Amino acid sequence: MQSIQQIQDQIIDEFEFFQDWSEKYQYLIDLGKNLPNFNDNNRIDSNLIKGCQSKVWLNSSFDDNIVKFEADSDAIISKGIISLLIRVFSGHKPEEIIAADINFIEKIGLNSHLSQTRANGLLSMIKQIKIYALAYQAKK
Repeated sequence: MQSIQQIQDQIIDEFEFFQDWSEKYQYLIDLGKNLPNFNDNNRIDSNLIKGCQSKVWLNSSFDDNIVKFEADSDAIISKGIISLLIRVFSGHKPEEIIAADINFIEKIGLNSHLSQTRANGLLSMIKQIKIYALAYQAKK
């Protein structure tokens, strides 16, 4: 199984392939379209990430010391962003998620190509993922 850092490095390599930001945005949108179907039963207020301009639902499960995430959004860019975060964090132990240094966002230049509200939403998504991991770690 790949580490969180290895997955981030893979994403950085993928984004380096594209020349300009219109191509990178298109790739981000395509990633969002490939998110697995989100169960409508999980489209509830308690799964909404607070601080996001658009609606982003994040659901998690914990089994055998592994956290799994699934998500959806009503906005195509947000959906692409959350798909990247799920790819990085899902399938890892709570300790790994909590300790992870998230550097791919800056390295692919995403942070400087988001509006302030989207950038805040991105931080809220990461914060929520880490909150889930802390809760699962405390449960053990």
